[in-house]
Amino acid sequence: MTKTILVVEDSASIRATITMTLQSAGFSVIEADDGNAALSRLDGQRVHLIISDLNMPGMDGMTLLRHLKAQATTRYIPFIMLTTEDSPEIRQEGFDAGARVWLTKPFEPLKLIDDVYKVVQP
Repeated sequence: MTKTILVVEDSASIRATITMTLQSAGFSVIEADDGNAALSRLDGQRVHLIISDLNMPGMDGMTLLRHLKAQATTRYIPFIMLTTEDSPEIRQEGFDAGARVWLTKPFEPLKLIDDVYKVVQP
């Protein structure tokens, strides 16, 4: 069964790069350009993993993460934060909110796939 990953990223070029990387590894991808769009995409959709940017207009990644972890239907979906932010305080805030992995941009495609496999079994 193909695993579905929701990619939440406001930069169209970065979103496309993430999507191509994941699709080349055999994953199905749903895209959203901010947290609000992500919530709309999740409505009735089974998702095995969410990869989200932190800083986005509309709903940012940290707000999205907290919202998802507070809902019974989405709290167990693994969450990877992929962002330019790398301060220890913000990273810890993300882990405390429920992020499983914190990756910084620019990212190595093979590292992304490796981290995805750590939280989603193929």
